[in-house]
Amino acid sequence: MAHIKVQLEINGESVELEVKPYETLLDTLRERLELTGTKEGCGLGACGSCTVLIDGVPTRSCITLTAEVQGARITTIEGLSDGMTLDPLQQSFMEKGAVQCGFCSPGMILTARGLLNRNPTPSREDIIKSLSSNVCRCTGYKKIIEAVEAAASPENSEN
Repeated sequence: MAHIKVQLEINGESVELEVKPYETLLDTLRERLELTGTKEGCGLGACGSCTVLIDGVPTRSCITLTAEVQGARITTIEGLSDGMTLDPLQQSFMEKGAVQCGFCSPGMILTARGLLNRNPTPSREDIIKSLSSNVCRCTGYKKIIEAVEAAASPENSEN
């Protein structure tokens, strides 16, 4: 089967790859690029654990083909931090105790980052609606919603 050449910007770095036509973005990130912060929960796009930002929009990487996102700007959980300073959402999740096992956290954080980039001061209802398709099996959602509320401010929306 022929491979397809794609060029992407992943976490601020230009990447050129040859991928199989049916290769998912999740597999490309985890297996080829070793960006293992993006998790595979269901493989069906239902749980949100595999969420990344594609051109700023929260997207399920397990049902997105890498070849479909040619030229896109992709941000994974590894790309939110600059290596020294956490994204305000990451910091807030830690401070508010919004993690337990942590499996869903990357997807939750990236979904919330997409919301805050669009709307720096969302209502509680906006936050709940935005996170409604991300599944957390451990913490419930109370602390997660509180963490997003705490991080929500105009200066934090630029990350």
